[in-house]
Amino acid sequence: MNASDRTPADLLRSALAADPARPLVTYYDDATGERVELSVATFANWVAKTANLIQDGLSAEPGERVALLLPAHWQTAVWLLACASTGVVADLGGDPAGADHVVAGPDRLEEGLACTGGRLALSLAPLGRRFPAPPAGYDDYAVEVPSQGDRFAPYVPVAADAPALAVPESAAGRTEPTEPTEPAEPAELTGAELVERARSDARRRGLEPGSRLLSGLAWDSWEGVSAGLYAPLAAGGSVVLCRHLDRLTPEALAARIESERVTHRADAS
Repeated sequence: MNASDRTPADLLRSALAADPARPLVTYYDDATGERVELSVATFANWVAKTANLIQDGLSAEPGERVALLLPAHWQTAVWLLACASTGVVADLGGDPAGADHVVAGPDRLEEGLACTGGRLALSLAPLGRRFPAPPAGYDDYAVEVPSQGDRFAPYVPVAADAPALAVPESAAGRTEPTEPTEPAEPAELTGAELVERARSDARRRGLEPGSRLLSGLAWDSWEGVSAGLYAPLAAGGSVVLCRHLDRLTPEALAARIESERVTHRADAS
């Protein structure tokens, strides 16, 4: 772990400097059979293009809020780091009516229309394919992002003490699950708070450089998004991110753990 890193974008830069060729995110969707593996360099390129789209395409300014109506997915991971790179707040599963912009997956498009700002739709199809036609009221992310630049520089430096991520309070920062006593409210984390929590989670899970964490947790809480992205990134490890993991037989799961050289697990089994 690089002790000087204070923002999520810093974590990605350190990973890129250390070993750009190593895997960072290996994504499985066991409903479709999809498998995608992104090296640190490839992931960082997607982040740069998406950050340019946020800054220039959406004209989003630091402090504005982007509601991410997206599941645990490699493209969601890209958006989280791209938002952090531009200084906008990534509101994971947030209310689109209260957001400046919205990014929605195919099953949440109607909900996202409540946002009066910029709207982008993700098909979440294998290989990041386009929609056959852009959904009404949206631009297609897969159409807009390829033409964006491969390098990104924010117009305004991103402060470590500025808000970076909103997640449900029910699991933010917890090491053990508890029973909620009232409806969850979003917790807003600064970049520095996010990095410190990710480092703490990495230590708690025993992650170190080279660790491979398999996560089947939903990204509806800090616990899920930390296991599925931030903790492995902070540790210098990588994640095997699995969606619809419950559809996998025990034998197939064991085979995946062996083939992907998994060292740690964070799933609901």
